[in-house]
Formats: sequence, C-alpha cells, structure tokens
Amino acid sequence: MQEHYSPEQVETEVQRRWDETGCFRAREDAAGEPFYCLSMFPYPSGKLHMGHVRNYTIGDVIARFQRMQGRSVLQPMGWDAFGLPAENAAMQNNVPPATWTRQNIEQMRAQLQRLGFAYDWSREFATCDADYYRWEQWLFVRLLKKGLVYRARATVNWDPVDQTVLANEQVIEGRGWRSGAVVERREMPQWFLRITDYADELLEALDDLDGWPDQVRTMQRNWIGRSEGVELEFAVDGGEPLTVFTTRPDTLFGVSYMALAPEHPRVQELAQNDAELAAFVAECGQGGVAEADLATMEKKGRALGFTARHPLTGEDVPVWVANFVLMEYGTGAVMAVPAHDERDHEFATQYGLPIRQVIAPADGGECDVQAAAFTEAGVLVNSGDFTGQDSEAAKAAIADHLEQAGLGRRRRNYRLRDWGISRQRYWGCPIPVIHCDDCGAVPVPEEDLPVRLPEEVIPDGAGSPLARMPEFFEATCPQCGKPARRETDTFDTFFESSWYFARYACADNDTAMLDERADHWLPVDQYVGGIEHAVLHLLYARFFHKLLRDEGLVGSDEPFTRLLTQGMVVAPTFYRERGDGGKDWINPVDVELERAEDGSVKAARHREDGQPVTIGGMEKMSKSKNNGVDPQALIERFGADTARLFTMFAAPPDLSLEWSDSGVEGAQRFIRRLWRAVREHVGGAAASPLDPENLSEPAGDLRRKLHDTIAKVTDDIGRRQTFNTAVAANMELLNELGRLPEDAEGAIAVRQEVLEGIVRMLAPIIPHVTQVLWEALGHDGLVADTRWPQVDEAARQSARETLAVQVNGKRRAEIAVPAGADRESVERIAREDENVQRHLEGQGIVKVIVVPGRLVNFVVKPQ
Repeated sequence: MQEHYSPEQVETEVQRRWDETGCFRAREDAAGEPFYCLSMFPYPSGKLHMGHVRNYTIGDVIARFQRMQGRSVLQPMGWDAFGLPAENAAMQNNVPPATWTRQNIEQMRAQLQRLGFAYDWSREFATCDADYYRWEQWLFVRLLKKGLVYRARATVNWDPVDQTVLANEQVIEGRGWRSGAVVERREMPQWFLRITDYADELLEALDDLDGWPDQVRTMQRNWIGRSEGVELEFAVDGGEPLTVFTTRPDTLFGVSYMALAPEHPRVQELAQNDAELAAFVAECGQGGVAEADLATMEKKGRALGFTARHPLTGEDVPVWVANFVLMEYGTGAVMAVPAHDERDHEFATQYGLPIRQVIAPADGGECDVQAAAFTEAGVLVNSGDFTGQDSEAAKAAIADHLEQAGLGRRRRNYRLRDWGISRQRYWGCPIPVIHCDDCGAVPVPEEDLPVRLPEEVIPDGAGSPLARMPEFFEATCPQCGKPARRETDTFDTFFESSWYFARYACADNDTAMLDERADHWLPVDQYVGGIEHAVLHLLYARFFHKLLRDEGLVGSDEPFTRLLTQGMVVAPTFYRERGDGGKDWINPVDVELERAEDGSVKAARHREDGQPVTIGGMEKMSKSKNNGVDPQALIERFGADTARLFTMFAAPPDLSLEWSDSGVEGAQRFIRRLWRAVREHVGGAAASPLDPENLSEPAGDLRRKLHDTIAKVTDDIGRRQTFNTAVAANMELLNELGRLPEDAEGAIAVRQEVLEGIVRMLAPIIPHVTQVLWEALGHDGLVADTRWPQVDEAARQSARETLAVQVNGKRRAEIAVPAGADRESVERIAREDENVQRHLEGQGIVKVIVVPGRLVNFVVKPQ
C-alpha cells in the first residue's frame, strides 16, 4: 500500500479492473432479486455540470448499496439526444446537429466514466439512433390505427424566431424560452395522443405511488385537474346556443355577461365583417396560452353586439370576446359571475358590467362584492327558489333542476388536455405518416420503418428544412400508389423520454420494441431526477407505460416504484454593475474573500485586479450567473471520490446543496485520514482473531459503536436515503477509532473489524479508494461484490450505559457507568468528572436527581 493517497492513480487502476471484469454488466440470469436503478438521462450538451454529478452520484450510491445487499442490479445510461438546442448550436457552429450531438456524447460519456459510475454501458443508446426511434414510430402507427392518435387544428404557442410550436411551460412572460421572441397564438394542424382517455387512471393510481414525494403527486393531481360540474347552454336568437361548463352552478344566478375566446367560431365569423374586432383578435394572438399568463395579463375585451338567454331566469346577458378565455379549455365560452370570480370581476370592473352578489358568507358576515370578488362557498342569496341553501346543497339542487328541465347535464371535466406531440422543427423523430389527396393521412407501413431523419443537414433557422427537401417529403401513397407528401413535423422530444426506461431492458433487440426482459426489470425500483420534471416527463412516462401495457408489451401498470427528486446545486454569485445598469457576473474562482473573525464574509475582491466586487446571493449554478463549477477541473484537482463524497455529505439529497470550496477540501481530508488509518493499521502487528468475549472496555465500546453505526447507515441509505447522515456517522466512527488505546485487549482485532466496516459502508459513495483499502486490509476481489456488513446485535448490548450529567439543568458532561449501577455509584462517578467538579466548586448541592439510564442532575445554589 502506498504511503500517500494519489486519487488519479487509484481511480485509473480501479476503473481498469472494473472494465476488465465487466462487473457492472447486468444479467437476467444473475442470482439475487432484480433491482432497477435509473437516473434521468442527460441531454448531451457537451459538458457535465454539478447538477449532473449530484444526480448521478445519488443514483450510483443507491445502485451500489443494493448490489451489496445481494440484489441483481441494472443501472443503465443513455442520451436524450433530440431537441431544439442542438439545432441552435448547429447553426452557431455551422455543423449538422447529428455531428454536434454525437461529439458531445463522446465527451460526456468520458466524463461519466471518469466519475466511476457503475453503469452497464452495453445497453447505452441515444434517442437520435434510428434503431431506437424506429420503435416509437412503430408504436405510433399502432396507436393511430386504434384511434388513440388523431390530427386536428388547435391553437398553439408559436415562436416566430425558432419557427416552432412551444409548450405552455416554454413560454416565459409571453416570450419563447430560448429565442426571447414574443409568442403568437396560431391555429394549425397538430398530431395528438389521447392522454385524456387515461385521465382517471392516471389520477387514481397516484394514491398507490407510496414511494413518490407527496409534492410530486400533488402537482400531477393539479395538472390533471379533475373537476365535477355542470354543462349547460345559453340560447342565442338566430344562432347556435353557447355551451359552458361550470363547477359552481350555485353561482348561476350571478351571471351578468358571457365571454368567448378570440378563437371561438362565433367570434371568427363576426370578425370577417368587423375590422376592429379582427384587429382585436389579432392582438390577442400575441402572447402565450398558459393559464398563468392569462391570470396576470391585463383583461381586455369587446362587446360582440348580441345577447344570450339565461337558462333559469330567461334574462338576456351581453356576450363579449375576452383575451383571458382560451378555446382549448372547456368550450371556449364562460358564464361570467364577477361577484364570485376574480378574473370575471376584474373584467367587469374594467368595462362597467353588473356585479351581482348571489353568495353570502356562511357566518353571516359582510362582504362588498363591488370592491372584490367573494370566491368562497357560503349561503345563496338573490337566487330564486334556491335562496337560503348552502353552496354544496345548491350545487346538487340546481344541477338536478337543469337535468330535469333538459337545460343541462352533470359532467366531469379535466384541466388535462390531449398531448400535442408534433413539432415544426428538424432535429427530432419523423412522424411516420404520408398525406395523400385521395386517402388522407396514411400511416407508413410497418415494414417500411424506420422513416429515417436525414442527418447531413444544417438548419438555417427558417423553419424545418425537411419541408424544403423534396428528397424527404416526396412519397408514394401506400394505399393508392399515387404521388403523396410525407409528414415533415417531428415528435415532441418528450415522446422519446417517455419510454426509454423500458428499452434499456432489451436495447439489443432489433426485431421488437420490447421483449420478456422488460418485465424482468420493470417497473424501475428507484428513479432519480429533478423536481422540474415532476409534471410533464413523469406524467407522460406514466401514460406511455400504460399504452405499452395495453399493447401487451409490459405487464406492470406504473413505470417507477420509488422516486427521489434531488435538490439544486447552488453557489455564491458575484458581479460588477455596468454603466448601462447591467451586471457583469464573475465566477467564484476569480474572487478572493475577506472574512471576519467569525468566518463571515466581509468583502470580496477580483483576484486579477484586486478591486471590489459586489456579493450576490446563493443561486442555482448557471451560465447566466457565471457561478458554475467545472466538474472536470474539480476531478482533476481532487479526484472523483472527493467530488462524490462532497455531493453526498454537503446536504440531504432532496434539499439544495450549497457549493463550498472548504467543504470539498474537507471531504478530501477525510479520505486521506481514512487512508492513513488503514495504512498504519496494516503496517502494525498482525490482527488476531476477534474474540468478542475477551475485549477490554474501550474495545468493546468501539465495537458496539461500529454495529450501532452499521444499523444506522443501513437505514440511512436503504430506507431514509439521507446519505449525508450516513457519511457523518462513518466520520464519527473513524474519530472513535482514533481514540482506541493501542494496548487495549482486543484492540487490533476490533480495529480491523471497524476499518472493514467503514470501507464497506463507504464503498457505494467512494468506490475507488475503498477498493484499494479493502485489498490492503487483506481481501481479494472487488469490494463492490462483497456483502453489506451485518449488524451483530449481541455487540450492541452494552455492559455500560452512557448518561448525561447536568448542573442546574445545563449539560456539563457525559459519563459511562456499569449497566444497572445503583444510585450511589452513578452519583459518585458523576462527581468525579473534572468538568462537573468545576461547576460544583463553590456551590451548595441542594438535590441530586438520578434518572436511571438517562441523566444525573445536580441542583445547586451559591454558598
């Protein structure tokens, strides 16, 4: 064993052995119960960031721990390779997205391998591989034939710069998330998957996902947004009635106007002969269609010049077009009750429309609905025969009345809308459809799949180049044989990431999408990824899994049994203000800190010019704030094990991790201390066999500490997943080992057992150095293949008890006494402690309280 710890030498040699033995290759015929551990696969941007390091280290620790529990572990890795960023980068670098993407994959694979993650690289794939996306095209064709896929015109967010449809989440304050361009509302044909057919199952199955964070399940429930209400019609003279859905039929008597979406067919019809209305509709087309945007935007509208008839009162209510009503939510028409809805109230106040109170507070209190909407349930007022009923009773009674009169019907509604899966961009999986003038949209025959994306293409930003490539879009109709046009839209990239976890199980199958190996591994036992994916990715993956199940491809109902959503990695920010009011952000490595005596930061200066810089807050590592730490530089300086140890020790996995240079240095100091402890031990006298019955008191206490630690760490990693406390417990155990007298009876044997225990407990976290230490302690083979240390319950049964000693209720010492010692002996031992003696000096003892097994408290007063 070398005298000094050399991270690069250790890690290079250990990784070579892993590669030679192929030890992390998963086998379906391996002994042990299968355990599938998966971290969300990365987009190949070209460089890992610290968020990646944290995410993948968490997953690797879990996988290695389960392996040491005797499980047969699958931990794969691949690449979420399609998407708009590659197109933008390709244009900047004048290279095809395929070239840029695959170069980045090479770089990032090497970085992941350098960190020592226990991946089965034989199952690696990228979603831009035709061997991968061929199968999602195959599934799409089957779903199209079943009617679960359809094409329809829909109002979408259109980015005029990136020339593509954006999801609501990609619209930030009315602008495209990447281009910054003002987003337009456009109506255009889109391909949809009928996720709403699965809405009830997706919602109700959340109750069974006990291994998921409650926060994520709540977010999905809210996104699905199931609501019970009534659908009813407001008659319009000389036209089609206006259909609305409401969850508050108890407010029906408070309707004072109706509002239609700018895209509503009635509005579009009127706009053809009304230039001002057409201009207003066009204005509404600027900005996103996200609900959050609609809630905060200024409410605007125009009266349409006709009325609708209230189904209960017969009153004519004016009909308006309003910018806060969306065509794709509900029916594109709302019954406005400004007294009891904030958005309706804001609009009514803006345009001087009536505000009629029909709900009063249940406690009899006052509310001024002219000043603000009263949105809570209560008691009905001004509501005809229903006046005096509470809201819940009135909802049922009014719904009954509408149904009996043929004026409405109870209905269940969802916030969830069918998944729009088509995008007007190039770097994505081609949608396997051919458009024929005679036959319509015809699926590409399965034997002609995959429809390959041409890769030697450099986008120019003027829409998808596929639409300008006759060699791609010119086709023959599979049904009639006439000239036809191939679909040039590509799949939303969520399509690829919604089933990749299943393909890992049988990535080498070139004749089927999935085979029996999928059910061997699925569902994923442990999934790790950011909370930002709580809704879309996780919801779509759950939906896709049910589609696969219903196609007979998998046997399970849900894809992920347990979910861990790790927190962000945050770091300090520093900047200087420019003359134009902007900020130049300075990387923390270029800043020198001046600290006060208590360690707090007093000031910061730029290392280069020595001039002051402004200290910002702790924020997520990002390019925009220039506060990222390069993992590659960190590994080159400290080694992969130090990087892994710091990320696991600095914070619980679900909370933000604050970057700290001193914390990284401390992590390496601990590894070096462990190295020295093993080296000094193996360089001393040979260890004799452990005899638990003949140990000195210090050796017995340390052995008890070891097995208490094993029990704690096993629970910390396996059940609680608090890796930081697992590391802390091992640090504490190593400290205790350092206090063991060398000449204590049984000390060498206990020291051997303790070091073996620490090495095995830390092997999932710092796998390289623990391999070397395991061998130094006299063992052959890989520590990754050893079993997790078992708790010896007999060792935990102490012959001594530890008690706290207090003086006037303040803790002053901790003493060890024989188990079951009498009161006099306990008091005597407590009095003999030096620190206790100091606090008793000059005091008169009023009373001594002894709580067996817990504490001794001296109650004193000055003499």
